[in-house]
Amino acid sequence: MPRRAKELTALEVKRLKHPGHGRNHTVAVGGVSGLLLQITPNSGKSWVLRISVGNKRREFGLGSYPETTLGTARDRARDLKEKVREGIDPIAERKAKKSALIAEQRRGLTFEAAIEKFLSAKLDQFSNPKHRQQWTNTLRTYAQPELGDMLVQDITVRDILRTLNPIWHTKTETASRVRGRIEAVLSWATVAGHREGDNPARWSGNLSELLPAPSKITKEVNHPALQIDDVQRWLAALRSMNGMARYALEFTLLTAVRSQEVRGARWDEINLETATWIIPAERMKMDRTHRIPLSTGALHLLETVPRFEGSPLMFTAPRGGQLSDMTLSAAMKRLHKSELAASETGYVDQKSGRPAVPHGLRSTFRDWIAERTHFPGDVAEMALAHKVSSEVEGAYRRQQMVEKRRPLMQAWSDFVNGEQSDSIVIPFVGSEG
Repeated sequence: MPRRAKELTALEVKRLKHPGHGRNHTVAVGGVSGLLLQITPNSGKSWVLRISVGNKRREFGLGSYPETTLGTARDRARDLKEKVREGIDPIAERKAKKSALIAEQRRGLTFEAAIEKFLSAKLDQFSNPKHRQQWTNTLRTYAQPELGDMLVQDITVRDILRTLNPIWHTKTETASRVRGRIEAVLSWATVAGHREGDNPARWSGNLSELLPAPSKITKEVNHPALQIDDVQRWLAALRSMNGMARYALEFTLLTAVRSQEVRGARWDEINLETATWIIPAERMKMDRTHRIPLSTGALHLLETVPRFEGSPLMFTAPRGGQLSDMTLSAAMKRLHKSELAASETGYVDQKSGRPAVPHGLRSTFRDWIAERTHFPGDVAEMALAHKVSSEVEGAYRRQQMVEKRRPLMQAWSDFVNGEQSDSIVIPFVGSEG
């Protein structure tokens, strides 16, 4: 029978010292077989338990002395020996816990940090800087306040609902995009090992059971547009104004592009030899270069636009840089108020009765094509840089039917300038070579 060590008291343990020679010195303290106090030559002390695990002799550290008292060391030693008797390898268990902790720490990623990592990983997908900015802005505005500080593995369906509910009925299109972007970020986080389980932002079979479908909610209201019969009067009033906004709004009307594309227009995008304005893909909503045939009215306008030395912009703000969207909107409001004071009618949308806005000029152009001309719908959609039918998609990609759109833009210029009847019938035959 092995000799049992004397059970030392706390005071006796405190008085133990290194013998002064050799390396580490160990003393059996009793109470639990295999429990030792290890003393280093420089008087450092720590607890060690030597025990057989299976057919291997193992040594476990139980903490330093005096931070770990004699009583605590004995309790820890007894717990370890009990695990061994139950067939548990304490070292293997400790490694498993450490691995789980490391994995948990790796998964410990906040949603805010996940957004940045996702965008960095998907940088090539966002070839248009505007889209990257839109992703970042919508997530920061609508998702980050609720989810930003949460760990991605802790986000649940309830958290997604708390984020979306305030805007689901009032900003449905935006809310739908936010949901999709949250889903994409969490999907990336799952694949990257930061979370497990179903994606709480998934629509089908998930949020679709808790939120009304966007298509069932009141549809988006169109931007208020000028009435066709008001266009010539409005343009005449516009030309009586001063300031760069007057030129930008007229160019917006004549080219039927979005106001943001006009505000960012550069002189080097204009090809006077071919009478074409080429807007690069990075400035277009559809991420595709857009070619606009310039009418005689548009070319004449460009001849009269004041140029700012050193500025590449066609329409430069008084202090330099782009005109703001607010500047164009304010100019249209002034036109409406002035007309309202004179005729009590103003410039309002026919359906909603709301004052017309810059983006509504595109709708006016589209209404004019549909109601007053025989130009085909696909050509009208190309002029507006909308997605076109698959049958003409190939032609769009090759040449965008620029020359077939040129008569359309000239007819529009003639109409707004009062140089032609508002009943325009132009045949559309032949194919583009």
